Amino acid sequence: MSFCFNFDVDAPTNTQDMLGNASLNDKIDRVVKRVNDSGNPEETVKEAKEHFPPSDPQHLLDDAISETLTIGSLPPLHFLNETVFEKTIYEREDTENVLSRTAEQRSDLISGVYEGGLKVWECTYDLLEVIEREGETFGGKGILDLGCGAGLLGILSLKRGANKVHFQDYNSTVIEQLTMSNVIINCQDDDGEDDEQGKGKGIRKTDKENDKCKTKAKHDRKDLLPRCRFFSGDWRTFLTLVSSQDPPLKYDIIMTSETIYNTAYYLALHNTFHKLLAPQGRVYLATKSHYFGVGGGLHLFETFVAEQGVFKVNHLWDSENGLQRHVVTLHFKKELQ
Repeated sequence: MSFCFNFDVDAPTNTQDMLGNASLNDKIDRVVKRVNDSGNPEETVKEAKEHFPPSDPQHLLDDAISETLTIGSLPPLHFLNETVFEKTIYEREDTENVLSRTAEQRSDLISGVYEGGLKVWECTYDLLEVIEREGETFGGKGILDLGCGAGLLGILSLKRGANKVHFQDYNSTVIEQLTMSNVIINCQDDDGEDDEQGKGKGIRKTDKENDKCKTKAKHDRKDLLPRCRFFSGDWRTFLTLVSSQDPPLKYDIIMTSETIYNTAYYLALHNTFHKLLAPQGRVYLATKSHYFGVGGGLHLFETFVAEQGVFKVNHLWDSENGLQRHVVTLHFKKELQ
């Protein structure tokens, strides 16, 4: 299925038009505020809610066809095949009607209705490769996969020993039909996974040692789901929901990919980072330099972050060819910790 962008936010023609003589904050405030028939400001807000796995989670995998992603030394990541998922759209429960609307409009993004969570965007693969190179293990940490979609970033952190992993996406349909399914797929045994990992490291195991490894791996995978929580909704209402927990939720690492395409969302995204990141925590952000059709991109987001004065941005990786892609981290400035 061929898709295209379908934004309903007027985009500036270039960076200078967006910045002008005013702060980016002021410009974004003008873009965000829509008006109704009476000329009054109107904003689309999707209320956040928590989703719980069904009592029989395996039911989500009926007739499921999955594929496996392997990157370097990372554990294999399993996820529903996108082509098969598209072909079975009309068989799935979808109270938001986003599955049928994206198919009918042949669009990967319908602003305020569907925010692209059914597709694995290419910068996600960039971030996974950077994590593999950096050697991040996630052991014992609390992780938020923000704008998770298929959930590959959160699933990786689960498989690498995270203590808790929370998944958030704009659409409840994405969480219920895709994210949960992918987590459950990864809770299953991977036949031969331990042997393959052993071979990759040049380690040979006896049959007895293999049996112990497989038993431990099986136990660990069955332990994955209880460490997860799932949320949907607008970032503003999501922040309100999780901040109301007792104690309020904080995360050691927040990972997010291709979520800065729309400048209208920058304030909500920045506030989410600010309020939910632990004092010594970090944000991993994977993005393109520019998103045609709506005007967002890394330069504008870095400008916005600088104006807020809360985070320092560090570049971990920058592509050299074509439309540039980037992986950066955000840390609290030392004086604010």
